[in-house]
Amino acid sequence: MPSEEDPEDAARWSPLETDEWYAARNATTALRDVLTAAGMARDFPYLRADLNAFGHGLIELGRVSPETAERLAELLRRASLCARGSEEAGDSCTRKTD
Repeated sequence: MPSEEDPEDAARWSPLETDEWYAARNATTALRDVLTAAGMARDFPYLRADLNAFGHGLIELGRVSPETAERLAELLRRASLCARGSEEAGDSCTRKTD
């Protein structure tokens, strides 16, 4: 019978002790910050970090309204244009401070 201090006991495994959990949590935090800056914080009520049964980190976005999906698509489109240096993006790539 293994001792209680046996680190190999699967019954004592915790997702909080894995790199995958921290990677999922950090990615969720980064996404949350961007969505908040875009004024979309309330549009993703199910956003959370998770692990699947195999211990792979996942980000749950949840269900969103069609309007939210359209806003997210526009945000990604603009970011893509800025990343490519497209003239179509115009001044929207510069950060505005007031």
